[in-house]
Amino acid sequence: MLKDITLGQFFPGKSFLHKIDPRTKIISALLYIVAVFLCDSIMSFIILLVATLILIAMSGVPIKIIVKGLKPLIFILAFTTIYNVFFYKGDTPPLVHWKFITIYAEGLVFAVIMALRIICLLAGSSVLMTYTTSPIMLTDGIERLLSPLNKIKAPVHEFAMMMSIALRFIPTLVEETDKIMSAQKARGADFNSGGLIKRARALIPVLVPLFISAFRRASDLAVAMECRCYRGGSGRTRMTKTRFGARDAFLFIAILLLGTAIVLSNIYSYYFPIWLT
Repeated sequence: MLKDITLGQFFPGKSFLHKIDPRTKIISALLYIVAVFLCDSIMSFIILLVATLILIAMSGVPIKIIVKGLKPLIFILAFTTIYNVFFYKGDTPPLVHWKFITIYAEGLVFAVIMALRIICLLAGSSVLMTYTTSPIMLTDGIERLLSPLNKIKAPVHEFAMMMSIALRFIPTLVEETDKIMSAQKARGADFNSGGLIKRARALIPVLVPLFISAFRRASDLAVAMECRCYRGGSGRTRMTKTRFGARDAFLFIAILLLGTAIVLSNIYSYYFPIWLT
């Protein structure tokens, strides 16, 4: 399961999204997240799903990578689905009523909608951000967007650097955790049997060396940055110059049209046979 975590990984390529300015992708990702939470009708979720599939196609990232990145969410998706199916109260007669179990049609629809919301949220934001944007470009984009805060002496460069380093080291720490767990299993450790408390206690021998390894990597990174005379963003130049182009305008307009279509579909959901209230 740990090997399936792709959050923070960058997949090099020459697709449409790879060539987009990182500032455009950051703003588009934020607007996309807002659009996901604005969805309130069946038609709006259909529009969102189609838009997400188009984004995945534009990213050039293999669909199996996207699906692999969703595997760690299986527990959250299962919990959300079960909770909505059994505890959502509808206005129509129940489909199933047996003892204390009551299932409504609205509960089934709402469970599917919530699962779809989570899947689209992760998949769409990932292809817009980390999958198609290198950590260096992501740092540059965040720093440029927050550059007006330099006038009030805010440490914009340092903040952007911390965010990019955190994203960059997520795959590294996941790989380190997998190695530690494999070593512990070779010594007889059992992480799969027993109750929840027993499994949590079994993870203690993993957390201690993981934290030690993380602090060691942080120390090595700090020493490496000091050896390269890193002194923050003051006086630093950029290797690449990013500019807004036709691709950026197209993506930005497309995301705005997506949000507009979702809002309109919510407003006029009365004209569709099924809607959420």
